[in-house]
Amino acid sequence: MLIAGVDDAGRGCVIGPLVIAGILMKEEDLPKLAQLGVKDSKVLSPRKRETLAVEIKQIAKKHSVIKLSPKEIDKVVQTGRKLHKLNRLEAQTMAKVIEMLKPEIAYVDASDVLEERFKQHILECMSFKVEIISEHKADRKYPIVSAASIIAKVEREKEIAELKEKHGDFGCGYPTDPKTVSFLQQCLEKSGEYPDFIRKSWKPAKRAKRERGSRQAKLI
Repeated sequence: MLIAGVDDAGRGCVIGPLVIAGILMKEEDLPKLAQLGVKDSKVLSPRKRETLAVEIKQIAKKHSVIKLSPKEIDKVVQTGRKLHKLNRLEAQTMAKVIEMLKPEIAYVDASDVLEERFKQHILECMSFKVEIISEHKADRKYPIVSAASIIAKVEREKEIAELKEKHGDFGCGYPTDPKTVSFLQQCLEKSGEYPDFIRKSWKPAKRAKRERGSRQAKLI
């Protein structure tokens, strides 16, 4: 039986892409993931993730990665119920990854608060019959989802490293990082607009722009 695992990286970031990755393995090969020491990507060091990503690709039958740019994300979520739209976008993208892998069963880390709803959103996009196991924290429960999370995280970290090389250190890219928030403000001070690698629809980005507008209004 062919089994797939699918997970994301960078969902909550205000900077850079949202990366969805999936891997495909034969059921009898799944124990090899535990032998490699595959775990949830968040508990591994960057160097360990990079090493494991190479090893995972070597033992997997196939892997697939889709990167959603900030522009694509903004286009979908900038109006209406942002979280709901982001969940649908992620489900649709996971469906594309699963379509590429063609498994009989796919384990996915559910982004929606309702696991079953997330599963249905994936299934409605599928062109072939597949069993979807949609669960919260699947990357902690199932090594094949952990493996997908490692590949997604490594791919995103490469993108972030390239952005930092071009534009300077902006921290981790998450809204909780003061360095990231400061970088948003600096972008606005320089040009009055955000570059393409920033998610303009995210609250911290909107807030920084609104606050800059208020400051300028007071000076007039």
